Order: sequence, then C-alpha cells, then structure tokens
Amino acid sequence: MKKTTMQIDERTADPVAQEVLQKTNDAGIETAHTRHLEQGTRCPFGEKGVCCRICDMGPCRISLRETGAKRGVCGATAETIAARQLIRQVAAGVAAHSDHGHDIVKTLKLAAKGEAQGYSIKDPQRLLALAREWGVKTENRKVEELALEMADLALGQFNQQEGEIRYPALRAPEATVQNWRKLGLIPVGVEHEIVETLHRTHEGVDADYVNLIMHGLRTSMGDGWAGAMLATDFSDILFGSPQPVRSQVNLGVLRTDAVNIVVHGHEPTLSEMVVAASRDPELLKFAKEKGAAGILVGGICCTANEILMRQGAPVVGNFLHQELALATGAVDVMLVDVQCIMPALVEHAEKFHTKVITTSKKARIPGAQHIAFDEEHAYDIAKQIVRTAIENYPNRRVVDIPAGKTDLVAGFTVQNTFRHLGGRYRATFRPLNDGIISGRLRGVAAVIGCNTVLKTQDDSHIKMVRELIANDVLVVMTGCAATACAKVGLLQPEAAAKWAGAGLREICEAVGLPPVLHLGSCVDNSRILVALCEMIKEGGLGDKLSDLPIAGAAPEAMCEKAIAIGFYCVASGAYVNYSPAMRVLGSPVLTKFLTADIEQLVGGKFNFEDDPVKAARLMMAHMDKKRAALKLRPLMYAKSFLSEEVAAAAADAGAPAPTRSEGPVSGIKRGCGGHATAVAGVPHGGACADCAQ
Repeated sequence: MKKTTMQIDERTADPVAQEVLQKTNDAGIETAHTRHLEQGTRCPFGEKGVCCRICDMGPCRISLRETGAKRGVCGATAETIAARQLIRQVAAGVAAHSDHGHDIVKTLKLAAKGEAQGYSIKDPQRLLALAREWGVKTENRKVEELALEMADLALGQFNQQEGEIRYPALRAPEATVQNWRKLGLIPVGVEHEIVETLHRTHEGVDADYVNLIMHGLRTSMGDGWAGAMLATDFSDILFGSPQPVRSQVNLGVLRTDAVNIVVHGHEPTLSEMVVAASRDPELLKFAKEKGAAGILVGGICCTANEILMRQGAPVVGNFLHQELALATGAVDVMLVDVQCIMPALVEHAEKFHTKVITTSKKARIPGAQHIAFDEEHAYDIAKQIVRTAIENYPNRRVVDIPAGKTDLVAGFTVQNTFRHLGGRYRATFRPLNDGIISGRLRGVAAVIGCNTVLKTQDDSHIKMVRELIANDVLVVMTGCAATACAKVGLLQPEAAAKWAGAGLREICEAVGLPPVLHLGSCVDNSRILVALCEMIKEGGLGDKLSDLPIAGAAPEAMCEKAIAIGFYCVASGAYVNYSPAMRVLGSPVLTKFLTADIEQLVGGKFNFEDDPVKAARLMMAHMDKKRAALKLRPLMYAKSFLSEEVAAAAADAGAPAPTRSEGPVSGIKRGCGGHATAVAGVPHGGACADCAQ
C-alpha cells in the first residue's frame, strides 16, 4: 500500500474513531481515509457536473477556460449535462429507498399468509389506523386478512401506471397538494417515474434543464411520499412501532467477553431475526460452551437505527466506522445486506478474524461468505448466522476495543412525540406549535444524511446541531447524522441544560425530552414529512408546508439517496442546505435555478454552504423570514438572523419586529442566572453572552 500522510484529527471528530484510526494507520492497514488520500486531486469536470458520459461519442466536458468547449458533441449545454446527471442520481436514490419499502411490504404479505418464519404483525393497531386512513373496511375482519389487502394496495403504489400515489392527498395540506398538481409533481407510481427519468436522460431526449429538474422533483416524491413512507408505516406494523428507548453508541459497546455480531446495511427484515436468535437459549448455551459470556448484536448505518429503536440494540457506529469496527479485532461476524457497504470490508477482515457474510442477491462481494436470505426460513437462517459467529469466537487474535461509548435516547415517532410534548390529555402538536408561535422555539430543523471522507467525520453534524439548538431550534435527526450527534451526548435529555437555548431548554426540561430527537433510519425521514403535515393541521403556522419555519440539512452528504431526500424535501417546500455541493457548480445557470428560482415554484430551495455554522445561521435566517411572513411573536430569547432589509420589509407588512437579544450563542452552557436580560417581559434565564463557553 502506498504510504500516505494522514492528520488523524482532520479525518474524524470522534476521539474513539481517532484512537482506532491511528492504530490502523500506524500498522499500514488501509481504510476509506487512506484510499481517499491516495486518490489525490479529483477530476474538476466531474466535480462540477460538466462531464457527460451518457452516449459513446463522449465523454464530453464543458471547459470554456481550457478548451473553449461550450457544448458537448450533441450540443448539450453545461446546464443540460449537469441536470441530466443530477436527476439520474435522484432516480438511483429513489430506487434504493423504494426497493427497501417494496421488500418490507412483501414481508408483511408473507407474514399475513403464514409463510414468513418468525414474523408476526406486532402492531395491529397501527395496521387498523392505516387501513382507516386509506379508506379500507376494517370492521369484522381478521388482522391477517386486512394485512393482505393493505399489502396488495401498497405494492400497487410501486408499479401503478395511472392516477396518483396515495399519501400526498391523504396527508399533505390541501394548498400544498394543489400546487403539486398544478406543477405535475405527484408521481403516478414509484417505478413509473424512475423509468421515465432514465428515458428522459438518454441521449437525444430531454435537453431543457428546468423540465429535467422538475421531473427529478416528481421522481423524488416517489421516495418521500411513497417508497420510504410505505417502508416506515409497514415496518411499524410488522416489527412494532418504536417507543423511546435508552441505549449506547460507539465502538466501546463491543465486548471482549461476548460474541459480537455487527449488522450493517439498511433492511431490518433479517437483523430483527438475528436479534431474536441471539436471545435463543440454545445458542446462548452454545456461546458459553465456546467461552463467551453472551451474544451482542450491534449495528452500523441504518440497520443499526432499525434495531436500536425497536430492540434497544447498541449502535457500533455510522458509515465511516465500518472498517474501524473490524480493526478492534472483536467482531466475530459482520453481517451485511444492502447500501453503504464498502467492498473493501472483505480484504480488511482478512487482517483480523472477522467473517463477512452477505445475505442479499442484490449485494454480493467477492471473497465474502454468502448465506442467502429468504423470509420463508428467516429464523433458521438467523440461527445459522449466529452459530457461525459463535464458532468464530475462539479464533480471535489481538482484541483492542476502545473504551468510549455514550448513552442516548432514541425511538421517537410522530405518534409518540406529541404524547410526550402534550401529555395524555393533550396529545397533539399544539404544544410544539405554541412553542413556535410564542417565540420560545424559533422553528424545527431536520439534520440528516451520511458521513463522507470529503469532510471531517461527524464534525459538520455536531457543529451545525449545536448552533441550532443553542438558538432555540428543535432538531430532528435520522440515520448516520443521528449517530454522529449521539456520540457526543446530544441525544440525552441532559443535553438541553448544557447546549440548548433558554426557550428550547424550558420545553425540554418540562417534558424530559432531548433537544435533538432521533426519528430512526434514513427511510424514516418520512416521519418528518408527516410531522410537518401535523403542524399545519394543528393550525397557526400557515396553510402549506412551505409556510412553516423549518429547514433541512445534509451537512456530510455522500450518496444518491441523500440527493433524492434533498429533492423531495425541496419539492415539499423546505429550505435545504446540502454539503458538499451537488455536482452542478459547473453550470451557474442550473445552480441559480436550484438555489433561487425554484423557490418561486415549490416554496423550497437548496443552498450549498460548506461551513456548518454559517449554514445553520442561513437556515435560521430562513426560519425567521417565515416567522415574519406569518406575523409571529418576536423570539423570546434568541437573536434574529433576519437581515435588516428583510426585517424592515416584515415590519412594513405588519409583522412584529424581531427582538435581538444578547444570546444564546454557540456553545451555550446553562447560565448562573445572574446575567438575566428581559426580552418582551420574559427573563433570559441566564443564557447570555457572559455565560457562554
């Protein structure tokens, strides 16, 4: 392996990961970080989205400065080339999430027919509620019969060829739905739009960048408002609706005295069975015979979040932890399914004792052991995998598990969050809306997405979220982003006292919630969409999704799924900061459309700010602009990020002028109370500049 110079603290913000990464680097063991450095300078045409490989007359590249080429061979402009490639990425991301949803629905159907070993309908009340929402008769029907009908209806959402997907009209505000219909943004069916994307972007078809992007938005809606939403709803029915649960996160959750199985990927069907098999008395007895005190199942990436929120299983780490987990020497089996799995894992595992087992026909890796998964024999297959791990336990070589691990609370959903906010007798979104209307809360931010070697692991997530909660923004998170913030303690109720602004802290301490809510895996971003719809239904915050003082961000985006998520959030009316920037910067025309002009159509837009604190402040400025448009009360404690021009315009329109207080600022700690500043007659609570770190 070519020697590379690596500054460890520039690769990851996680001290536990730094410890293991230093050891692998010193030992000359390659990881994603060393391979990234070996790549050197990337192709500037590819980075900016102006390299086209769609037909075989190319590749073509737009380079006014170097070659004078203004168009490709066919005449495609920079904006056409970049838009085509961007919406192809959208289609791939939608396919990944929606295929996940498709498999979940199929598993429910098999379970209802009694053909899926080990599975049952664990939340029949969730099934009944969904059936009523869909207008399906529920009276005097067996749960299994109802599940079969619902599964067939859901499968139709993927391949139907006319009409509209169900959820937009059922859940979204009427004003938003009407705008979608006017723009033609509601998909016919998930697969229909993916196929049309590939057709439109074939050589010699759609060359209008606006038309291409609008179809990309429509395709993305098939993810957020169909595939991913179905995955979430039907997973709750099949595996049980999550409830708040305490667990732990980071490499330190691995145990020297236990058989360690790490499940990695995105589909919960097998991982749920593996957790069940790890508790099988026969296998626990076998583990003790091999010298182990027990069996631990932990996760990486979104499979981790699935078994965390339903089983309380510990989280070993996020995307860039997958090789580091093997480097502890303590992982007896790494079990992988689909998505975000590095092919290098197999070669990496050979340096230790770990067995890498693939399970999906869609994701084979040369050199890995393959145990084909099917629902009909799910529990038997899970037992075989657990047995393989137990048998491998005595083969461990050097085991060096770092000590670091952190407590967290996860398992929040649309259904249970407002019960916590409002209590048994006020289980609605009224307390959340009131918090925003009164000025205690500025708004809500969704911070989601991946890790990428192009940025310091976890650093952008942590800095952005701390800036947001310090300024009275309630943050909701999913996936690897949630894991990043969990590792530094932001998913604990106690974090409100240390990091939150006065308004958010008051609410969190009153109901015992963390200032950052873990809503599940990446497909569970659909929970966020439903929550936004509930906020509109509750009243007082406008009549369409784009009226809400909300924003989204993917501060360490890595894959096509993140692009698809960003697209359906913008289509739904959200301001989304996406970093590193999508590969469109080679076309100023397309960049302007995505970051400015598109807002006039759908109410949402992108921003590509890399600095996480600056990005957070731009997100808050957007929230403040929406607050001003809604004529909400001034913020009680936090300063406004509205520009003077926008604030003046809001005042001219009759909105109350935002009050600029003395804090809170980044890194706020709970103040001593001795520096209280009155804002609109409400004490500052000690959260002032003199109390900041």
